Amino acid sequence: MSEWMTPIPFRELMTWITTEYQSEGSVFGVHRPYRAGVKKLPIFGETIETPFGPAAGPNTQLAQNIVAGYFAGARFFELKTVQKMDGAELAACISRPCILAEDECYNCEWSTELYVQQAFEEYVKAWCALKILSRVYGLGDPSGFVFNMSVGYDLAGIQGEKIDSFLNGMIDAGETPIFRECIRVLKEFFPAEEEYIDAITPHISGSVTVSTLHGCPPDEIERIASYLLREKHLHTFVKCNPTLLGYETARTILDEMGYDYIAFDDHHFNEDLQYKDAVPMFRRLLALAEEHGLEFGLKLSNTFPVDVKAGELPSQEMYMAGKSLFPLTTAMAARIAREFDGQLRLSYAGGADYFNIDKLFGCGIWPITMATTELKPGGYQRFSQIGDKLDALDFAPFTRVDVEGVEALARAARSDKYHVKAVKPLPRRKLYEKVPLIDCFTAPCKGGCPIGQDIPEYIELCRQGRYASALRVITEKNPLPFITGTICAHRCQSKCTRNFYDEAVQIRSTKLVAAERGYDELMAELAQPAPADSCAKAAIIGGGPTGMAAGYFLGRAGIPATIFEQSGQLGGIVRQVIPAFRISDAAIDKDAALVEKMGVEVRLNTKAPSVAELKVRGYTHIFFAVGAWKAGRLDIPGNVVPVIGWLKDLKAGREVPLGHVAVVGGGNTAMDAARAALRAGAKSSTLVYRRTKKYMPADAEELELAIRDGVTFLELVSPLEQKNGRLLCEKMRLGEPDASGRRRPEPTGETVSIDCDTVISAVGEQVESELFTSNGIHVDSRGIPDFQTNLENVYAGGDAMRGPATVVEGIADAQAFANAVIGQARTFKMPPHAAASRESALAKKGVLCESAKCEGDRCLSCNVVCQVCADVCPNRANVVIRLPDGRHQILHVDRMCNECGNCAVFCPYDSAPYRDKFTLFLDRKGFEESVNNQGFLPLGGGKVLVRLAGEVFEADLAGDNPLPADIEILILTVLNQYAYLIG
Repeated sequence: MSEWMTPIPFRELMTWITTEYQSEGSVFGVHRPYRAGVKKLPIFGETIETPFGPAAGPNTQLAQNIVAGYFAGARFFELKTVQKMDGAELAACISRPCILAEDECYNCEWSTELYVQQAFEEYVKAWCALKILSRVYGLGDPSGFVFNMSVGYDLAGIQGEKIDSFLNGMIDAGETPIFRECIRVLKEFFPAEEEYIDAITPHISGSVTVSTLHGCPPDEIERIASYLLREKHLHTFVKCNPTLLGYETARTILDEMGYDYIAFDDHHFNEDLQYKDAVPMFRRLLALAEEHGLEFGLKLSNTFPVDVKAGELPSQEMYMAGKSLFPLTTAMAARIAREFDGQLRLSYAGGADYFNIDKLFGCGIWPITMATTELKPGGYQRFSQIGDKLDALDFAPFTRVDVEGVEALARAARSDKYHVKAVKPLPRRKLYEKVPLIDCFTAPCKGGCPIGQDIPEYIELCRQGRYASALRVITEKNPLPFITGTICAHRCQSKCTRNFYDEAVQIRSTKLVAAERGYDELMAELAQPAPADSCAKAAIIGGGPTGMAAGYFLGRAGIPATIFEQSGQLGGIVRQVIPAFRISDAAIDKDAALVEKMGVEVRLNTKAPSVAELKVRGYTHIFFAVGAWKAGRLDIPGNVVPVIGWLKDLKAGREVPLGHVAVVGGGNTAMDAARAALRAGAKSSTLVYRRTKKYMPADAEELELAIRDGVTFLELVSPLEQKNGRLLCEKMRLGEPDASGRRRPEPTGETVSIDCDTVISAVGEQVESELFTSNGIHVDSRGIPDFQTNLENVYAGGDAMRGPATVVEGIADAQAFANAVIGQARTFKMPPHAAASRESALAKKGVLCESAKCEGDRCLSCNVVCQVCADVCPNRANVVIRLPDGRHQILHVDRMCNECGNCAVFCPYDSAPYRDKFTLFLDRKGFEESVNNQGFLPLGGGKVLVRLAGEVFEADLAGDNPLPADIEILILTVLNQYAYLIG
C-alpha cells in the first residue's frame, strides 16, 4: 500500500462520472441524487440551496469527494485546510491509520496531504464539475452552492507566496491552466452546452475560515483575520477551539455523559485563546468586517485534542469529534450567542448529523458542516436524507441566533441518547473471519450468531407479512423461537451494521413476532417425520433448551430420541429459574410443543440412567445437556443464599428471605435476582460488584432494565460479612487489566456498609461434575468435559460443556450433536423472495431512522448489498465492480487511497479492505511498494502484472494464464468496463 493520493486528471474524472451515471445512475458510488427545490439562502454574496455540507477534512480533499458530496445533497463545502507545510513534508507527520470513527470520532490529521497547488487544482476541478453536473443532470441551480476556503495556521505562512497564490487563484482562477483545461474538457463532453460552459465563473471562492492550531496566540488570530478581511477582501469566519469553554466545564460535561475515559489535561486550555481575550477580539473583527462590507462570524468548533491512551491511533495525541463534541460545541454556541445577544453569526461543526441538524438550523446557526457522520456506513449518501429534512423547514436570511433556543439545545444534548455514551463499552462489532478476496458481501448479524441464523431473510419475510414462512426459516436452525425470541442474548444485534446509523435492528423481537404470528400455521402443517434409514438412537440427558433443541433436530431427521428430564416440565433453568416477568411458561410451552411434534419421547420426572445402562438399552448416542445448577460459593459469614435456589423457590411460589437484599455479582442472573427481589417486596435491592458497571458481564440491555427498575448499584466493593442487618464491604479500586481484559479490582483497606438482611450470591454457577466423573467421563480443571467426550458416541453441550452458556450457544451444540448422529448436515431451500432486492437494499443506505413501521424497513439487507468499505471511503478508493454474471465485487484503487483506515473500522470482517481486497495499481512503483496487497498492474496489450497468494507474475489475458477464473474475470471486467479507473 502507498499512502500517496494521486489526483485524477479532469478528463478521467469526467469520464468516470458520466460513464457511471449512464450505466448505474450513480456518481462515485452515491446512488440517490439529491435534487434541490427552489429555496435558497444568501451567504457571502452568493446563494446555497441547502445550508449544509462537508467540513474541512477527509471529505473535501479531492475533487471526487466534493462531487460525491454534492450529488448526495451538500451545497456548502468547507474545503480542506491549506497551509505552508504540504505534500511529502506534511504526509510524513501523519500517522497511519489516521481516522477512527467507530463511535465518537478521532483523527490525527489536520491539513490537506496534497501540495497546495494540487489542492487548488482539485478545488477548481470540483467547481467546474459541479457547475456542469448541476445543469445537465438536473440536480439544482448551478449557482446554488458555495466553496469556503480554510487556511492556517500563521500569518507569515498565509502571506507567503504559496498560500497567497492559492488565495488569489481561488478568488479568480480564470487565467490558470487548470481552469482553462476544465473548460476545454467540458466542451468536449457537452458540446451542446458550450455557451453555458464559457460563462462558468472562475471566481471559485470569496470566503475563508481561519483554522488555528492549538496554542495560536490571540493577537496572531486577529492579525490573520484582519489581513483576510482588509487585504484579501474575503468574508471571514474564525474557527474556535472547544478549549474556549475552559477545562473544568469540558471535563464536567464529558464525565457526566460517560466520556470519563477520554484523557486530556489543562495545558491546551491554558495555551489556547481565552474567553476574556476572545470576546473583545471578535467585536473588533465584526466591526472591521462591517467597515469593509463583508461578513464575519465564528465557526464552532474545531476538533478537541485528547491523549491516546488505549492505542486508538498510532500517535500520542488525537483530535476528538462527532457525538462527544456536540455537547461541548453547543455549550460554546450558547455562551457566545448570549454574549453577543445572537448578533454574531455562527457557523457550526461538531457532531452535527441528521438527528440534530434541524435543531441547529432552527436556532439560526448555519451553515452547518460535518465530517463524522459521512465517515460512517452510508457515507456521503447520508446527505440526501439531511437535505430532505431541511427542505421541509422555512428558509430565511440570517438575522440573529436564537439565544434561548441554543441554550435549550445545549442542555438537552447532555442527556440526548444519540450523544450520551453507553454505560458499558461497545461490544466487538467485527466477525473473527478474514475478508475473502472476492465474494465478500456478508450479513454480519448472521456471522455473529452461534447458529448462523438466516436473519436478513426472516426479517424480510416478516416485512412482507409472511410470518409462517419467516418462522420456517427460523426453525430450520432454531427450534426454540419463543425462548430465543424473548431472552436470547442476541449477539447478532451487536454485529448489526445499523448500530453505526442509530441503533441495531431489533432482531430478537422480530423473531418473536414471527413466532407469535406464524406459529399456528406452522404447527398445522407439521407432521411427525418418517423414520430415518438408520440404526441410531439417542438419549438426551436434560430437558432444558439444549436438550430440547437436540431432540428437535434428531426427531426432524427421523432419529429416535429420548429426553430424560428429572423435573416435571421441559425448559430447565429457563423454566424454573428465570423470572416470569422475563419469560412466561406459555412461551416455553409452545417451544416444547414444537419439539414434541417431531416425535421426540419425553420422560419427565425421570433421572437419567447411567451411560452404561443407556447403552445396554440400545441407545447408540448419548448427549449430556444438563444445566449449571450448582451454586458458586461466596465465602463470607452471614445470611447468604445461592441465587439459583433463591430464584427457583421464588418462581415456584415458595417463601424466600427478603428484607433489605444485596445481590453479589454482575451477570444477567444477578440482574434477574435484583429485579425479582424488588417485585417480591424487598425493602431495597442493591447489586454489589467489585468493579464498575462498565465491567459487569451482564448484557447492556439487562443492566439498563435493572437501573430502570430501581435497583441500587454499589460499585467497587467486595463483601466481607453480613451481620445484624448490615453488609460490610471493602472498598476497591481499579488496577491494570487482567487476563479477562477488565481492570483488576484491588483492595484499598477502607470499608463501607449498607442495610442488608439477605445476601444473594450470584457468582460462578457451575455444572455438577460428579455426573460426568461417575460415568467415567474426563473433565477439565473447571469440572466440565469436551464436546466429544472420551467415551465413544458420548457428547456434552450447552452448560454441560461450556459452563453457564447462552440458549443459542446450547442450540449450536445441539445441532453439532445431531449432525454427528445423523452423519451429515441438513440442506434447506430458502422460501422464494426471502431476500430483498438490490434496489431496495441500496435505497436504505445512508437513511437513519427515528421510527419505522417494522424492523424490516430498518434492516439494511447486508446479505444482498454490503459494500460498507466503498460507502465509508472518503476518497472513493474502494469501488464496486459489477461482473458479467451479475455479481458485485470490491476493487481497491491504490492511487486514490491515503491509508486513513476508515474502511478497516467498518468492514464487518476482521480485516482492512485497503490492504486485504484485490487492488488496482497505477504504476510499478506503487505495485512494488505494496508488498502485502494482492492485485494487478495493467501493462498494456492485454497483459497484467499480478500479485496473488504470495506470488508475483505476468499474465496474458489473451491466452493461457495461471489466474483463477474469478480473478481473471474481475481483471477483464475492470480493463473493459471500468477503464476510467486505470489512469
